[in-house]
Amino acid sequence: MLYFSTNKSSKSVNFREATITGQAPDKGLYFPEFVPKLSENFLKNFKSMSNADIAFELIKPYVGDEIPTDDLMKICSETVDFEIPLKRISDKIWSLELFHGPTLAFKDVGARFMSRCLRYFAKQIDKKITVLVATSGDTGGAVANGFLGIDGVEVVILYPSGKVSTIQELQLTTLGQNITALEVAGTFDDCQALVKQAFMDSELNENLFLTSANSINIARWLSQQFYYAYALKQWNLEELPVISVPSGNFGNICAGLLASESGLAPKHFIAACNANDVFTKYLETKKYEIKDTIPTISNAMDVGNPSNFVRILELFGHDFSKISEAISSVSISDSETEQTISKVYKNFNYLLDPHGAVAYTALEIYLENYPNEAGFILETAHPIKFLDTVERVINQSVEIPDNLTYLLKLRKNSTLIKPNFEDFKAVLLKS
Repeated sequence: MLYFSTNKSSKSVNFREATITGQAPDKGLYFPEFVPKLSENFLKNFKSMSNADIAFELIKPYVGDEIPTDDLMKICSETVDFEIPLKRISDKIWSLELFHGPTLAFKDVGARFMSRCLRYFAKQIDKKITVLVATSGDTGGAVANGFLGIDGVEVVILYPSGKVSTIQELQLTTLGQNITALEVAGTFDDCQALVKQAFMDSELNENLFLTSANSINIARWLSQQFYYAYALKQWNLEELPVISVPSGNFGNICAGLLASESGLAPKHFIAACNANDVFTKYLETKKYEIKDTIPTISNAMDVGNPSNFVRILELFGHDFSKISEAISSVSISDSETEQTISKVYKNFNYLLDPHGAVAYTALEIYLENYPNEAGFILETAHPIKFLDTVERVINQSVEIPDNLTYLLKLRKNSTLIKPNFEDFKAVLLKS
């Protein structure tokens, strides 16, 4: 399998080089030259397969011969060695709980897969690898946990000051070792812009071996197909599900669309957005217009310029009619999000995090128009990670899991920088 750049000006590369470099030299994102189709035998039997075997079969065509079979199987096994259950909330709506990993967020899957691939490739490189990652919330903690203590790899995480939850911030600022946290006085889009600019800077690339751990990296992005298969494995209704995905940088829903194109096809996808509604407006107007980021209580979705939009364009051949047929989108306000958290907890005794609540509201709206259908949301983070919000909304305290109580006793260790590339560059060159 080879990968081309979405900007079409860089040479195609294999999985190893695409993973190590992160972003193409022409600033585009890597995209597979073709979408492999799953065999009829797999589609017939995957519901009886282990999660590790499913992951291996899904990812093997993308990896090719870059990682030996036994090593890739081990990587897949380590990536998905926790529960990913599909739980019923109401008569028509289920929740795919993606928060049972070590940092209680869906990004544990992609971060664990990528870190283990990079660990394998790092053995073949005689230079220390510096992983850059911009986070709007959960990516930072997942990447930090996935790469913690890996020899030959340094991780630098950029996050917007004051715009992530307390627990999210502690998860990415208290690890130490090979993890450095940079608190940026700006937005997630500022963080993302700094990372992208770093890859284009000749001096940095002469002195450092840079790669990215955001969903622009194919190892992070492609592995997110796994849990869509796990959801369908557990789906027992004859009618195919509608899938509502909390969408910010659009890597998650794009992975689901890729899995669908491979053969794991649901009924429909919903890109559930908060006030950052660039994609929602695109479907309404056929115009894609970048906007300034709007802070919300579903902060991991606060993205005004989704990087993975270009991958959606590639997947559908830049055909708007195909995109709009496969995906619908709706923008959900903070007040609607809070009302949903309260209502679902009161009516079904199920506590949603703000991102899951956005997805739930979007799916509920969809099902009002299609009452004979059913579907599931991606519950992308444990509600405890947004303790201030959920406790205020349901007006009661929430028990903190044992694996998080220790965090509240720790002190964050971060460096505050302005959203200025020269300042960021200086920090990197000193590290």
